[in-house]
Amino acid sequence: MSLEPFNPSKPFTFGIELEIQLVNTHDYDLTKAASDLMRLVKDQKVPGDIKLEITESMIEMATGICTNYHQALTDLGILRDVLVTAAEKLNIGLCGGGTHAFQRWHDRQISDEPRFHYISELYGYLAKQFTIFGQHVHIGCPDADSSLFLLHSLSRYIPHFIALSASSPFVQGADTGFHSARLNSVFAFPMSGRAPFALTWSDFEEYYAKMISTGVIQSMKDFYWDIRPKPNFGTVEVRVMDTPLSVEKAAAIACYIQALARYLLLDRPLTLHEDDYLVYNFNRFEACRFGLAGMKVNPQSGERRTIAQDIIMTLDVLTPHAQELECTDALEVVRKLVQAQTNDATWLREVYHEQGSLHETVRQQCQLWRN
Repeated sequence: MSLEPFNPSKPFTFGIELEIQLVNTHDYDLTKAASDLMRLVKDQKVPGDIKLEITESMIEMATGICTNYHQALTDLGILRDVLVTAAEKLNIGLCGGGTHAFQRWHDRQISDEPRFHYISELYGYLAKQFTIFGQHVHIGCPDADSSLFLLHSLSRYIPHFIALSASSPFVQGADTGFHSARLNSVFAFPMSGRAPFALTWSDFEEYYAKMISTGVIQSMKDFYWDIRPKPNFGTVEVRVMDTPLSVEKAAAIACYIQALARYLLLDRPLTLHEDDYLVYNFNRFEACRFGLAGMKVNPQSGERRTIAQDIIMTLDVLTPHAQELECTDALEVVRKLVQAQTNDATWLREVYHEQGSLHETVRQQCQLWRN
């Protein structure tokens, strides 16, 4: 199967996908309710889409094409409210967070969709362990080569996106010590990690053809890269974020990526090299493990600074781009979060330490999600 042609889209438009947890309102464990919830919302008119995910304990909501922060915030709010209203009829709760704090993977049920059954047959128990919850952001690109330049430029900022969104400190009832433990599960899949270093679409087509010929992949969906091109949408898709605990934070992070994309494509501040990836896994790990306090190494100069410091410096550069994109308010949300040295993982730990109960922690996640 050949790679579909890249369908150009309006630059710097964006879309947001959020995978949401479905929990019962008795002990706040995950519950099997996605199909029932879909039946209640399938005829609702929403600015985007709601669909099943790989297990019956999760559901995905996605905006349409957005141009600015306030549109994204409005669309996400409508999607959230439609789902919350339907969930109330089923006596279930919804919440954000990259992992559920104490669910057991073997209790999960694969959703009744052909691709999900295929994944389950191929990956075995990993499919059920893939009951993790992420935010994906699509950024519109004017042409195929620009999408690859943007993909590899944004890779420098992967630690920012992880640290800002991190909301998965607990797994299977234990504090992992990580801010984002969710990405450890993603890394178990063979086609995960970074995309190959191709800067022209013809080179990427050649790589794709070789992968198809091996029989290892059947389509672009089989690549679980941190960032991947989506030629049918005309976008690059950033996939490393945990689902934040509120739609407000999700919208702000998406617009931070939007502003970065405009800066990187218009100003072209980076000269890209394969060696940029020498420190990629180290920087990624630091963000997952330590959040905003993690270290980020510049691949060219070797200079080290905390991820928080690096974000603040980046925000200063993005000011004119944020003004053009009408996302200044979003970047202010990000700035305040970084200055306070807090993310959702920090909040979850604080709630657990105060309450001494992961069940109560998830209940409060549900309250926060409802705004």
